[in-house]
Amino acid sequence: MTDLEAALRKAVQGDVRFDVTSRALTTMDASNYRRVPLGVVAPRDADDVAAVLAVCREHAVPVVARGGGTSIAGQATGTGVVLDFTRHMNRLLALDPVSRTAVVQPGLVLDRLQEAAAPHGLRFGPDPSTHSRCTLGGMIGNNSCGSHSVAWGTTADSVRELDVVTARGRRSRLGPGWAGAPEGLRELVEGDLARLRTGFPELPRRISGYALDALLPERGADVARSFCGSEGTLGILTEAVVRLVASPRARALAVLGYPDEGAAAEAAAGLLPYGPLTVEGMAADLVPAAVALPRGGAWLFVETGGDTEAEARARAETIVRAADVMDAVVVTDPAGQRALWRIREDASGTATRMPDGSEAWPGWEDCAVPPARLGAYLRDFRGLLGEHGLRGTPYGHFGDGCIHVRIDFDLLTDAGVSRFRRFSQELADLVAAHGGSLSGEHGDGQARAELLPRMYGPELVGLFERAKGVWDPDDLLNPGMLVRPAPLDSNLRFSVLPREPVDVAFGYPADGGDFSAAVRRCVGVAKCRTTSAPGSSVMCPSFRATGEEEHSTRGRARLLHEMLAGELVTDGWRSEEVRDALDLCLSCKGCRSDCPVGVDMATYKAEFLHHHYEGRRRPAAHYAMGWLPVWLRAVARTRAARLANALAAVRPLAAVAKRLGGLAPERDIPRLATRTFSRSFRPRGEGPRGRVVLWPDTFTEHLSPEVGRAAVRVLEAAGIGTVLPPTLRTASGGFRPLAARRGRVCCGLTYVSTGQLDRARTVLRRTLDLMAPVLETDLLVVVLEPSCAAALRTDLPELLHDDERAARLASRVVTFAEALERLAPDWRPPRVDRPAVGQTHCHQHAVLGDAAERRLREAAGLTGELAGGCCGLAGNFGFEKGHFEVSRACAEEQLLPAVRAAAHGAVVLADGFSCRTQLGQLAGVRGRHLAEVLAEGLEGPGA
Repeated sequence: MTDLEAALRKAVQGDVRFDVTSRALTTMDASNYRRVPLGVVAPRDADDVAAVLAVCREHAVPVVARGGGTSIAGQATGTGVVLDFTRHMNRLLALDPVSRTAVVQPGLVLDRLQEAAAPHGLRFGPDPSTHSRCTLGGMIGNNSCGSHSVAWGTTADSVRELDVVTARGRRSRLGPGWAGAPEGLRELVEGDLARLRTGFPELPRRISGYALDALLPERGADVARSFCGSEGTLGILTEAVVRLVASPRARALAVLGYPDEGAAAEAAAGLLPYGPLTVEGMAADLVPAAVALPRGGAWLFVETGGDTEAEARARAETIVRAADVMDAVVVTDPAGQRALWRIREDASGTATRMPDGSEAWPGWEDCAVPPARLGAYLRDFRGLLGEHGLRGTPYGHFGDGCIHVRIDFDLLTDAGVSRFRRFSQELADLVAAHGGSLSGEHGDGQARAELLPRMYGPELVGLFERAKGVWDPDDLLNPGMLVRPAPLDSNLRFSVLPREPVDVAFGYPADGGDFSAAVRRCVGVAKCRTTSAPGSSVMCPSFRATGEEEHSTRGRARLLHEMLAGELVTDGWRSEEVRDALDLCLSCKGCRSDCPVGVDMATYKAEFLHHHYEGRRRPAAHYAMGWLPVWLRAVARTRAARLANALAAVRPLAAVAKRLGGLAPERDIPRLATRTFSRSFRPRGEGPRGRVVLWPDTFTEHLSPEVGRAAVRVLEAAGIGTVLPPTLRTASGGFRPLAARRGRVCCGLTYVSTGQLDRARTVLRRTLDLMAPVLETDLLVVVLEPSCAAALRTDLPELLHDDERAARLASRVVTFAEALERLAPDWRPPRVDRPAVGQTHCHQHAVLGDAAERRLREAAGLTGELAGGCCGLAGNFGFEKGHFEVSRACAEEQLLPAVRAAAHGAVVLADGFSCRTQLGQLAGVRGRHLAEVLAEGLEGPGA
């Protein structure tokens, strides 16, 4: 233990963490930069903050305040002690609906404040796209804005009073007036009034530099407002009184289509006189192809409010009539509006990939110009990109003249970094020429502080330095930010990564086969850190269960990044820190679809476990659960299922078996089928609508054969014949089962999820050999278990990327509902006419999609939406020792509450064996596959 750590532990009541994991988790924010801190402290109160500052001042160690870590300019990273406010100082202390104010701690997540204010018809005005995980302290530090700033301004406009602790331990309450200001600040301002009155550009999104003009006498000498946007360099915020605004009772969203982004930018300022709540712009490059928007190549999202839906719609329609557009639509349905806003909010992640899949980076994320000059600025900006051979996709707050863009900088080579510097200097000059601000929302940090003299001139920047000296004479707080900055091309987070691709098992086709590039996908926007899963989303169940950064997708990606860097995490693939962080990853694959940049932590986990245990003994659960197909086939072959079930029912014997197998003692061992699905299967011949290959996955075959039998009944009723693999193609063109080898095809899921990738490849190659006759045809392969279907769709071609048959088989895999929709589009299922509850399988959500299942349920009269999230069992995860509490917490988030609240007579749907097992073991409820429900419907009422 260092002297610094010992002194902090003695002085601080909160958490003091100098371990490798805690430091690795805070080396980066959402920017291009990386700094390795000495340690992380989570203070409990203002006394703790003062104590940390005293100890660090004594040891000459800098201090950096950190909220959600979503800063895009590098200001939430540092080499000293990082203060993490999200752990303890994260409360809403008071909310007064009469005065429309709230008292908050710096670690409070914005959405929690919005939820508390909503019942009173109030809200906090600024709302960045990271609202589900950004904190009020971070918003105040960066003077954040969000999409509604045309109506409600920046965070500085919403701040009343701030409690801060200065670097030398002085506690102050800042507000309008000079009370609480440090000695010398007033003299500094009054000595340079002319410069302060003339040196700042006038525009709504001027965030760069210190807001010293807020201290002018004609502006009320508002010290609290001036403190906003200081990026933790002047003092440490411990409490804030913020202003709330009335939230419209109804809203409408007008989506206006324009030929291109230039036309949309030119039009944006002209809409402001109509009083919109938002004027957001984005182009087609950032809109998923499946999304239906009005005709155009770029769009403005213009939100209006009113006391009634009719009033909000009328205002939106007035704007549509006033706008010169190609096409437009007005949406008043809240669900429809949320779906459209989700596209805009995800842009901060989706913009990190160019349309061809190449990488793009922040650095010039949020320049702002006067709104009337936005069109001209964008044209010049596009021209500058072209001169440097760069590409980017602008989007953002067109009504405020603020543009977000990720640019395909090459930050991996010296030549690319040099071009990054030259472009940054020229763009700073361009922004200044248009009367703009280098930062229009996210602050300057390291990304832009070096260039502030190009915007403000050296004299005003010198005044910034003097102001910093008044507040923090020892330069203790976040040094290198805003004044006396580090060069914008130093401390780049990519510089520590391997220059050559790492030898790995998976193909990583979207990342050019490079595992480092796959890990680089995580840019830190932290959508995985949300504390609730909105709608049908899944990511990240273990973070929501634990609240720990290391159990978020971002946290795990950060540890993998540090593992590849080898500076902080020095054991490479043998790292216990990375292993422990990945241990609670459920491999739900939710991040593959819900992460805006498509991080696939389930694959990264399998890759890591493969290398971590290479040549070493594995945990017992890897043998018990990973080799499950082998054990179950052995039981089936010896017809010992009844004996196995009888032994598992004897508690002492079951306890011994679970202990030896590394299984959770809280779990019951599932009962085995006494007759496997394939033994009871009888081919029915070619149906009038054709034939499919029905995949006998391990779970259907040995644990839930009733699901397979139900699927056969429904498929036959729809006129579709079935055959099991492996099969032999006959001379007549039909198929004959190979009885001796039936059931040996396998998707390899259990081997992949436990990281036994060599074994998985062996199993999958054998499967491809056995499926060869099928691959010569155009038959679909119907897989009833969603996790197995997902493994065949994604893991198979990514693991056997050198075998073209893998992609062929993956392309044939369909779900039960997809098979019915493709082969029998005019068939109508039996009407069940009952409410349905349950949960969409996480792999179905992430990999397969559930559109066909939704349509099939609707056609059968199964009403209601299934829950999002993850059931928490997730194959082997919930059965492994030490995972039970997290597994149960995941189930308690959405699935179990939904089932408990279900209407009488509701059908509990769960297509996955894990989901059905979790329901049975934790709630005593029998979940059923959709095929089972429809098969019962075929037999008539009361079946």
